[in-house]
Amino acid sequence: MRMGIDVGGTNTDAVMMDGADVVATVKVPTTADVSGGVLEAVSRLLERARVPVGQIRGVMLGTTHFTNALVERRRLQEVAAVRLGLPATAALPPMVDWPCDLRRALGDHGFLAHGGHEFDGRRLSPVEAGELRRIAREIGRRGLRSVAIASVFSPVNPEAELEAAAILREVLPDASLSLSHEIGRMGLLERENAAILNACLKDVSTTTIRAFHDALARAGVLAPLYLTQNDGTLMSSDRAERYPAFTLCSGPTNSMRGAAFLTGLTDAMVVDIGGTTTDVGALRRGLPREASMTLRVAGVRCNFRMPDVLSIGLGGGSHVLDGPLRIGARSAGHELTQRALVFGGDTLTATDIAVAAGCAVIGDRAKVAHLPDELVARAALRIHEMVEAAIDRGKPAAADIPVVLVGGGSSLICRPLQGTSEIIRPQHAEVANAVGAAIAHVSGEVDRVVNLESRSRDDALAEAQAEAIAKASAAGADPASIHLLDIEEVPLAYLPSSATRIRVKAIGDLRNG
Repeated sequence: MRMGIDVGGTNTDAVMMDGADVVATVKVPTTADVSGGVLEAVSRLLERARVPVGQIRGVMLGTTHFTNALVERRRLQEVAAVRLGLPATAALPPMVDWPCDLRRALGDHGFLAHGGHEFDGRRLSPVEAGELRRIAREIGRRGLRSVAIASVFSPVNPEAELEAAAILREVLPDASLSLSHEIGRMGLLERENAAILNACLKDVSTTTIRAFHDALARAGVLAPLYLTQNDGTLMSSDRAERYPAFTLCSGPTNSMRGAAFLTGLTDAMVVDIGGTTTDVGALRRGLPREASMTLRVAGVRCNFRMPDVLSIGLGGGSHVLDGPLRIGARSAGHELTQRALVFGGDTLTATDIAVAAGCAVIGDRAKVAHLPDELVARAALRIHEMVEAAIDRGKPAAADIPVVLVGGGSSLICRPLQGTSEIIRPQHAEVANAVGAAIAHVSGEVDRVVNLESRSRDDALAEAQAEAIAKASAAGADPASIHLLDIEEVPLAYLPSSATRIRVKAIGDLRNG
């Protein structure tokens, strides 16, 4: 047995799965304290499933909590950003392109030091221990407890970051360190940004994950807790505390994985309509298509593993205003059942339009009978046009493609969508995100630049593949189930020494125990 949970901004969804079978499902409103909604969802799920807690092998949880903290600029730690790259890299200081309010929230503490490597692993400049100790003392004087360390080309050679971390720990033994080579990919500024985001979320991750553990314990569930990552795979709760940045887009990813599992499709578009937003993305070989370029998280450019997902401000709780017609981005959110007209509230929402148009059977239709037919028709048309435009932007090709509708707000769509070959609404579509969490795999990835003048291509690929498999096994994958999912090699132009970027990803089933 596996329990899958997805904590969204509006609802907390939970499923109990026995192998590939969905045993029971639950959807409850998300609570402000997070743990309250999780506890209620788990308690109801256990009651419906009638499964002894001892039979539950693991709890797989996805959450938007860390993303919300960044978007709302709340509960974030101030961060010391230490970059190793002098005498180069001084033109653009850390956080140079960040939104001003987010940079202020993190204190705008940037430090430059010597260190780093060239693209082929050679030293750019040596790490200077005295310089770093002076920086560490200044960090301590400012009362900072979280440090992000980024070095030039650290994915190729992480030695500079590891040396700097050891020196900083001597002076700041209680500080939490985030090393960029463990988080981001090639591209100094984007990788540094990812490390800083990770560092500012450390307190939030510790508090939130402990609240999840507490809620499960109060429900009597003692199975291991795993959190879902941006690429649709799992990591332990301990690792999630250290690397909360890896969960920032796990919600849409879970929905896409759940859509693939519930339909059996491996290549399709997935439209996940929740209470606040609609997320649209493409499935490729049963997994969310990864973004090939840098993406923005809360206005910050990053380059860690992220799904290529387009989010728009449309959901079941989206406010509908007339004169001129506007839908979203404001939403009733988890208060939908109190504020929507069909539930006796006073706010016209997209759900009210769907009920009045005959798309959905929710609440009391008599409470929206007074809405002008012309308004209902225009609003329903606008909702469909918004989804069609998002699908068109995310499609991998111009040809029509199957579309899977999931999420609690999928009832907003009740007519064919242009650009689609068919619309599929699988059973349990309303909790596809929790299903995606429950069936997630474990992964390992390698992304590096190699010099093919000093070694053969076959040796470089074999080494990267072996390292990816080892990382997947160390993360908890059953060695017998691990297989290579993606192998990419891209020659880098304008660099000497036949420099080639190699990316390898391996996945496997979660290991028992």
